[in-house]
Amino acid sequence: MLKKRLIGVVTVKNGWAVQSFGYKRYLPLGKPECLIENLDRWGADEILVQVIDRSIDKLGPDFSLLEKIGRLGLETPLIYSGGIRSANDGVAAVQLGADRLVLDALLHDDHECIAELSHKLGAQALVAALPLSLLNGELRWLDYRTHTSSAISDKVLNLLQTGVVSEILIVDWLNEGGCGVFNTALLDTFPSQQLPLIAFGGIAGPTHIESILERASTMAIAIGNSLSYREHAIQKCKEALLGMPLRSPHYESKYPLLAHA
Repeated sequence: MLKKRLIGVVTVKNGWAVQSFGYKRYLPLGKPECLIENLDRWGADEILVQVIDRSIDKLGPDFSLLEKIGRLGLETPLIYSGGIRSANDGVAAVQLGADRLVLDALLHDDHECIAELSHKLGAQALVAALPLSLLNGELRWLDYRTHTSSAISDKVLNLLQTGVVSEILIVDWLNEGGCGVFNTALLDTFPSQQLPLIAFGGIAGPTHIESILERASTMAIAIGNSLSYREHAIQKCKEALLGMPLRSPHYESKYPLLAHA
């Protein structure tokens, strides 16, 4: 059986890692490099670094942060999100160590750029982010730059179905920052069930995680806040989910003195 993944998320705003609540309130956590290094040694299957103020402020990707992360010598694949405006931006982020890129604003602005990135990097390197909510049973897609929501257009769905990206990050932005409150109806009502999905936003607790991963289309869960406060949080989570098609928990580490701390 194909293994599913647990992705650790580090949210960055104004250069600092933050605990985010619905992308409206933020609690500072410290230097992002420290959280990223913890996720690496605790055994995350992937690490998603989302820099949430780059596109809003039209700053482009945070290359300085990527350079700092590159010096950590991570063993875990890195996904980067934030400020990608062009194919050149995306290629530069990969050259600085990102294994994959999350695209959000470009889905609203420039489909040709997404196609170009897919041609240059391969679809496996691209993830499309869709912050979604439900209104009267209809999916609504948030543009976080303007805080307005609309229906997902056929143009966007057709683009995704052409295979230019490898996975869709379904973000429950209303419940982001909560505990065990991800709305699974977002997954069930998404119109393209054949596309691999990643669930993110308000996910916590073995029972809740199991209810999400049991869906055939859900290939990964992404968790941020609940992994930031406890040593070996990822291992404990996986141990509670033994029997699910997740990669096994492990305590081996390139930091030998900390492997069994």
